[in-house]
Formats: sequence, C-alpha cells, structure tokens
Amino acid sequence: MATNAETEQKITLKKDNGSKLVGLLHNHTRWPDVVVLCHGYRSSKDSRTIVKIADALKEKKISTFRFDFSGNGESEGTFQYSNYLGEVEDLRAVIGYFTRNNRRISAIIGHSKGGNVVLLYASKYHDIGKVINVSGRFHLDQGIADRFGADYLERIKKDGYIDVKNKKGKVEYRVTEQCIMDRLNINMNNSCLLIDKECRVLTIHGSADEITPLADAFQFHEIIPNHKLEIVKGANHCYTAHKVELTSAVLSFVKDDFLQQMPL
Repeated sequence: MATNAETEQKITLKKDNGSKLVGLLHNHTRWPDVVVLCHGYRSSKDSRTIVKIADALKEKKISTFRFDFSGNGESEGTFQYSNYLGEVEDLRAVIGYFTRNNRRISAIIGHSKGGNVVLLYASKYHDIGKVINVSGRFHLDQGIADRFGADYLERIKKDGYIDVKNKKGKVEYRVTEQCIMDRLNINMNNSCLLIDKECRVLTIHGSADEITPLADAFQFHEIIPNHKLEIVKGANHCYTAHKVELTSAVLSFVKDDFLQQMPL
C-alpha cells in the first residue's frame, strides 16, 4: 500500500503524431528521478520480467515508469513486426514527457527486444547516463527463421506478406517484406559504436537463454565503450527461476545515483 510519499498513477501521453502511449508511474516524491522500463516482443508493461524489475526498484523507493509500445497493451496503434526504430521514438516521447515535467530519467531498461530499443535509443540520442540491456539480441538477422520458418524470405517475396495466426487459425498480425527489411537493415555493431563513451551500459544475460544466444552478450561487451556484463548462471530468457539474481544486478547498477541523493 502506498505511503504519503508514494503514488501509483496511470499516465496517457501523446506522441507527435497524436497517438497515445499508456504507462504506469510508480512515483516516490523523495527525488524527481525516474527509471523507464521497456518490454519485449509482443508483450506489455505487465510483462512478468518487467514488473519484477519495477517491484525491486520500488522497494528501494526508486520511481519507475513502465509503458506499452505502440500497438501493444493499452497503447494505441497497430502492432508491427520489427518496428525497432518506431519504438525508439516511442521511448523518445516518454522521455520528452518527463523532461517537460521537470523529471530526470536516470536510467532506461529494456528486456529482450526492449534491450535493443534502449541501446538504439542511446546510439541516436545522447541524453541518458545509464542503459540496461536485459537479454537483447546482437545479430538481428538471426531468430527470424526460428519464428517464421527457414523459407520465410521466399514466402514473403512470393506473397508479399506472412500472416501469423493463433492456434484457432485467426490472424494476429501480418509481416510484410518491409518489416523484415527494416529489421535486417539494423546493424547493432555500428549502432553500439555510436553510444556516448560517458553513457554507462550494463548487459544482463542468462547462460541458459533459449531465445537469444549467450554469445550475443559477449559481443555487446566487446563493442560498447563503457560496458559491464553480468551473466546469470542457469537463467532462461525470462529469468523464470532467477528473478533475484536479475533484480540484484539491476539494483547494484542503478542505485548509486539514488543513494547519493538521499537526504541525511
């Protein structure tokens, strides 16, 4: 239950194109800084992994904002496969909202696809001091065939799209050739080289990740200038049995800024 110094508030903010993004702010009034959390592919602000990180930060009285990317959860728009750069602009809108309201964003955290989004954000905009990439993918040309089949390029060139259906045969979303090319045209190696050397980056990765290869984490470590790597032994992609190890790594990286601000 919230104390007088804590509130929880659903916030709806508008992007430049007028569409709405919806998020949940857990606000602690002791200081103005906020940590923003970004969910992964086909997920939402209520992702178990994201919520667990947010809860751990809340326990330390750190304000958090977790939100739905466009076309996901409660946010407006149609879900689009890939759309990494679009989600970077969603994050930009969120950071702009808090900046206009005199709130500093002390860190951005992303899980899975969200990990790529926060890194791409840091490569384009140089206004964040700490970035946490949880299980992001280094090689975006990989993983597509696992989802759509080895012949996905041939099929999409023939038909112009791939319809992704649920178990009942209902189409959940459509993948176009442009969506695929948007993903294939993102080079994480080149993008990471553009991250400001003063920006501190943490990559957390499970050694038993069944979605994103562990080797990707080491490649981030090699290429990002100011980087720390935490491997969680035995953890899968969602840290199902390793939430404590995940949140401990996040807290140790984030909390220094907040401890320095605590009143005596």
